[in-house]
Amino acid sequence: MTSLERVRATVAGKPVDHLAAQPMIMMFAAKNLGIPYIEATRDGRKLAAGQLKMVEEFGLDVLLTCSDPAREVVDIAGEDSVVWLPDQGPVIDEEKAALRETNRLKQFQVPDPLGGGRMHDRIKAIEIMRREVRDDVSVVGWVEGPLALAQELRGLNRIMTDFVDDPAFVHDLLDFTAAVAIRYADAQIAAGADTIGMSDAAASMMGPEYYREFLFPRQLRVLSHIKQHHPAVLTRLHMCGQTQPLIPQMKLLPVDIYELDFPVDLDRARADLGPNRVISGNVSTVTDLMTGTPDDVYRAAERCHRRSGRYHIVNSGCEVSPLTPPDNLRALVRYAKDHS
Repeated sequence: MTSLERVRATVAGKPVDHLAAQPMIMMFAAKNLGIPYIEATRDGRKLAAGQLKMVEEFGLDVLLTCSDPAREVVDIAGEDSVVWLPDQGPVIDEEKAALRETNRLKQFQVPDPLGGGRMHDRIKAIEIMRREVRDDVSVVGWVEGPLALAQELRGLNRIMTDFVDDPAFVHDLLDFTAAVAIRYADAQIAAGADTIGMSDAAASMMGPEYYREFLFPRQLRVLSHIKQHHPAVLTRLHMCGQTQPLIPQMKLLPVDIYELDFPVDLDRARADLGPNRVISGNVSTVTDLMTGTPDDVYRAAERCHRRSGRYHIVNSGCEVSPLTPPDNLRALVRYAKDHS
């Protein structure tokens, strides 16, 4: 089977020759390519080269275009709130947040993903990846989830207090960020992405009531749009951290692959999601992958597989650290290849 066939078969509940291995690789790929990570975030050709080398050398079943939290932000509001670091990529400076003043939201427009900015750079990377691998390997496009982009524009502390102090503003902001995600997903799919990953990590800081009222409807809007307009495209939800209390609501989303971080109890998650939803991840990026041994990683992958059951993709809970020993990553992939 090709890597892409393997992932699609897993989602459909069909037999596979072995489990798919889709660890979240970002900074590790740049290190493996021998370049500072900042170069991968600035140049889609280098981002693509790093991912392609990971597939070739480690046997991964995925080419991942997730790179940093500032692609949409820069194209919406410029670089004033972004700090560029030599070997980490851009980060958001909350003291200079683009939406420090809430009335600026009225000035923002949904950016053109093909307008030559940072969003366009990711699309160029997708085009390169798809051209190189044809239909053999899964190419995962990426969008910032509605809350992720909202907190990147507004600042994490501010958006969390806004839920109480100015809920009307939060509703307007999340409507805007959901519209950005929809337009960006469409453009990445047109460029060749067969899967769209959506990250919404700040959701792990919300309780179920706030999630249900504010974020869930916008995530549903984005994911439903993808399923309605691109039914062959897979959806992948990445909400790192402790999202256990949200899973009973998350299971109502049209998500093909739930990427669950290591704080989540997989037994409870499987019970909440039901027997036929795909669970990816949960191997600890720290105690197993970064500081453990290859045997530790292999056992952790086995534990996650046993708890997830048949509908499982081998993956780290979150991004694999560039400090991870390569043999540990190979052990993760080896477990996938050893098990059908």
